[in-house]
Amino acid sequence: MTKATTIVERFRAAYGAIPTLVVRAPGRVNLIGEHTDYNDGFVFPAAIDRATYVAARPVSEPRVRVLAADLGLSDTFDITDITRSSDQPWSNYVRGVVRGLRVAGHAFGGADLVVSSDVPRGAGLSSSAALEVAIGYTFQTLYNLNLLGEELALLAQGAENTFVGVQCGIMDQFISVFGQQYHALLIDCRDLSFEAVPLPPSAAVVICDSGVRHEHGTSGYNERRSECERAVALLRPVLRGITALRDVSQADLAAHGHLLDATVLRRARHVVSENARVLASVQALHGGDVAHFGTLMNESHVSMRDDYSITVPAIDTLVTIAQALPGCYGSRMTGGGFGGCTVSLVEVDAATRFGTTLATRYQQETGRTAAIHLCMPANGVGRVL
Repeated sequence: MTKATTIVERFRAAYGAIPTLVVRAPGRVNLIGEHTDYNDGFVFPAAIDRATYVAARPVSEPRVRVLAADLGLSDTFDITDITRSSDQPWSNYVRGVVRGLRVAGHAFGGADLVVSSDVPRGAGLSSSAALEVAIGYTFQTLYNLNLLGEELALLAQGAENTFVGVQCGIMDQFISVFGQQYHALLIDCRDLSFEAVPLPPSAAVVICDSGVRHEHGTSGYNERRSECERAVALLRPVLRGITALRDVSQADLAAHGHLLDATVLRRARHVVSENARVLASVQALHGGDVAHFGTLMNESHVSMRDDYSITVPAIDTLVTIAQALPGCYGSRMTGGGFGGCTVSLVEVDAATRFGTTLATRYQQETGRTAAIHLCMPANGVGRVL
């Protein structure tokens, strides 16, 4: 039974009717470029073949009923007066997007919704962005709203920033909208221009879920963003015209880093060097140098561990094991940090054994069970039924 068929059956059981449509929005894995997006920098994510599905039908009443089928939870809210829910925090991602559509001036009615997802929650694979984009696209399609792709991504990001309260950048929502099969996207988070870069068929993307969960609102994500903003404020008097760490070069930081306290300097150093690594990694792929791409992934992990301080021991253990296994080009933490997943680029012929060995060694060293996902880069949001 396909995921679309399953969610149709869940919808029928919940509401006694057939949904008008089913949409899917993918999660993502970021190959390199972590915490650069909210600094107007460069990122290099791929949408993955794990997605959030929404089955929906329009209703005449100005309200939304939504069932989170995987959680066994439901919520109902009036679309003319949407407030945050303290009792149903998962619903704030839905409420925030619907409210954002209203604030943007779109006219639409209510809906019955069922949501189901195979994107692991809290694993750094953007389950929240997949949900936000899927909800936005659902209302766009149900009510023929005039909403461009960039607007959908920005609206979904805005819901997470202003309604949920996580100051994320645009990357997660953008790749969930614009992902392309077999490609990663080099995204300039300042102007939202992007380039689709084919991933080499000789390399597999292997995601390893550490089982350690994070919660962005309490994980230090917002604190890191504040530290980056402080770095810009302290550097602006000597680097006139800068508006984000995107505008700071490694030479600039070497010359003026003494203006920053030790912690803020480390945060800035990660972002500035990570932007350089993203651009170098894309050049490596264009030149067919997968090994160098892997080296840059490894360097990215060291920077996240030592300068940005967002890894945890379980993640560092996974990366250390992975980097030593046959066929691994490179491995790093992926996502917001403080738990979640690693991503490794691995020779295709070695990928299955790599995943099995990685999970076994991880369990032996930590006592934890890891979930291995061999992922294919997938297309962005779309209607499936």
